[in-house]
Amino acid sequence: MADEKLPTRAQDFSEWYNQLVLKAQLADYAPVRGCMVVRPYGWALWENIQQALDRRFKATGHQNVAFPMLIPKSFIEKEKSHVEGFSPELAVVTIGGGEELTEPLVIRPTSETIIGHMWSKWIQSYRDLPVLMNQWNSVIRWELRTKLFLRTLEFYWQEGHTAHATREEAEAETRQMLDIYTDFAVNDAAIPVIPGKKSDAEKFAGAQTTYSIEAMMGDGKALQAGTSHFLGQNFAQAFEVRYLDQNGQLQHCWTTSWGLSTRFIGAIIMVHGDDQGLVLPPKLAPYQAVIVPIYKTDEEKAAVLGVARQMKAGLVQAEIRTVLDEREGFSPGWKFNDWEMRGVPVRIELGPKDVAKQAAVLARRDRPGREGKTSVAVVELVPAVVRLLDDIQKALHERALAFRQAHTRQAQSYDELKGAVENGFASAFWCGSADCEAAIKEETRATMRCIPLEGQTEQGICVKCGKPAVARAIFARAY
Repeated sequence: MADEKLPTRAQDFSEWYNQLVLKAQLADYAPVRGCMVVRPYGWALWENIQQALDRRFKATGHQNVAFPMLIPKSFIEKEKSHVEGFSPELAVVTIGGGEELTEPLVIRPTSETIIGHMWSKWIQSYRDLPVLMNQWNSVIRWELRTKLFLRTLEFYWQEGHTAHATREEAEAETRQMLDIYTDFAVNDAAIPVIPGKKSDAEKFAGAQTTYSIEAMMGDGKALQAGTSHFLGQNFAQAFEVRYLDQNGQLQHCWTTSWGLSTRFIGAIIMVHGDDQGLVLPPKLAPYQAVIVPIYKTDEEKAAVLGVARQMKAGLVQAEIRTVLDEREGFSPGWKFNDWEMRGVPVRIELGPKDVAKQAAVLARRDRPGREGKTSVAVVELVPAVVRLLDDIQKALHERALAFRQAHTRQAQSYDELKGAVENGFASAFWCGSADCEAAIKEETRATMRCIPLEGQTEQGICVKCGKPAVARAIFARAY
């Protein structure tokens, strides 16, 4: 299977994705239906995502914590809309140690309830606020239709949870975290996203307001890539999370939650990948550069590997994540294809002629073929690779943005909306009616992705019913 070519994205985008995840050794199917095993290469990519986000969270005052994965079922049932939203997806433990449990335990689908319970013990006074927490963990949601990274029974993520004294503080926190996700997506993942507000039909179970970042995949479909929720006082009231204010009055806290998961790896694959395999943004790639030595004789091998190891040491010292491919029994061409499949941003080719010239060939992954190749002197290698990585990072974002712009239409009529969502985004006016939203979904299979936070200056009429619009929204078919 490893040597079989991928189907092209144009032939079968879904199968291209499925095979690429396996061939690039990002993940594999687990023996439990709907679960995945994340392999070292996939986990290294997730670790780089974690570090990029964790750095931003800590810079804004958040601290990491760990809460149990088992939650008393009665906790889930305390917040009415929360239990309604999650009940079809819950996994419930009824037996432990061979005994039937007096109260069933839910394997966490998310942690608002158990955190609310603990906060009711920890938060007493306005001096205890704000509470700014985040945890890195996995959660279980019993999905019926699954796809590696995009939708699995168990997935890895971070979930942030904060408690505040005022509504204004909590709302500012919700927006701040959306901005952090946007900054990460654009600057680290090179993925242009649309930050916006969800409709009531699409918001998180138990939230007053949900915001999301929406990204366009390579087939024109949308992917919700991160969410931030203003929970109001819903969970604080359900779990009696209260504090004494400066006037000695008992008040309920205002809370938020926000999360980004391993489905973001799916976004990176589908936004940047091509028919040869992965194309990884340099800031997140497990390896930013790979050195492929080329030789035929033992004498050539000794000379080439000697220089290659020195090159690797220099790149590593410059904090460029580098691998030297010394695998025996594989041709240089096979190795080129293998590293292209894995999406390493820069390939460094080094043969006897290059050694003689004290040079190396740099090949950039985002431009396969001759146009992406340049020769560079070995003494200039490190600064040349640094410049090239920076250039690739920018080029990937520009290419993805151009693709989204080319596949987004301003739909003035319902027929135009229907046509636009066949292979992209429709930007259309909406009256605010849940009935119009539901009808569009039923008739076109497109959901309202979000109401963008920017560009809401013009007025118009609803694309479905013709009544005055409250906003311009993005409609698309989605993962």
